[in-house]
Amino acid sequence: VQLQASGGGLVQPGGSLRLSCKASGMVFKIAAMNWYRQIPGSQREWVARISDGHTTTYTDSVKGRFTISRDNARRTVYLQMNSLKPEDTAVYYCQTYWGMDRWGKGTLVTVSS
Repeated sequence: VQLQASGGGLVQPGGSLRLSCKASGMVFKIAAMNWYRQIPGSQREWVARISDGHTTTYTDSVKGRFTISRDNARRTVYLQMNSLKPEDTAVYYCQTYWGMDRWGKGTLVTVSS
């Protein structure tokens, strides 16, 4: 199983980014997918989840600003991040459970003016 995240970068406060995570080596359409983030020196924090049935849940701090979605044909999960704040700065990881916890390499999001 491989999860490959991309789309991070530097953005000004109030800006937007879309992260992508492409999965391989698993039956993507039946797997729930998560996004986590981690600030160096802090614990990894769960951000959003999308079920195989496209039900979505979010941590309170991103509700109304972030949207998780999936394209099963492309085996890809997305995280659309709008109205970004400096406190959203972190390394973002996609995650799923497929026999065991599976993590992609993170992608760095920096929100700064």
